[in-house]
Amino acid sequence: MLTIRQKSNIIKDFKINEKDTGSAAVQVALITKQINELTDHLKKHRKDNHSRRGLLTMVGKRKRLMDYLSKTNPKSYNSVAKKLELK
Repeated sequence: MLTIRQKSNIIKDFKINEKDTGSAAVQVALITKQINELTDHLKKHRKDNHSRRGLLTMVGKRKRLMDYLSKTNPKSYNSVAKKLELK
């Protein structure tokens, strides 16, 4: 679970303008942070299948958002992928 401070720092790094909190780039960054935390959890708790299903859902959502970003704004797609170290 992300704290308010963590979310605001991520939003600050990826926002497009001053009031931006929900653009595709911000959503991808937030989901990536959650995926990383959940991956660490699953390394300790290997049999937690409920969390594993949630992880797969988040990975799919991030992929759809990245596909959308690549079609609508390729520059933003490349910068987000580079910042988050995504393939």
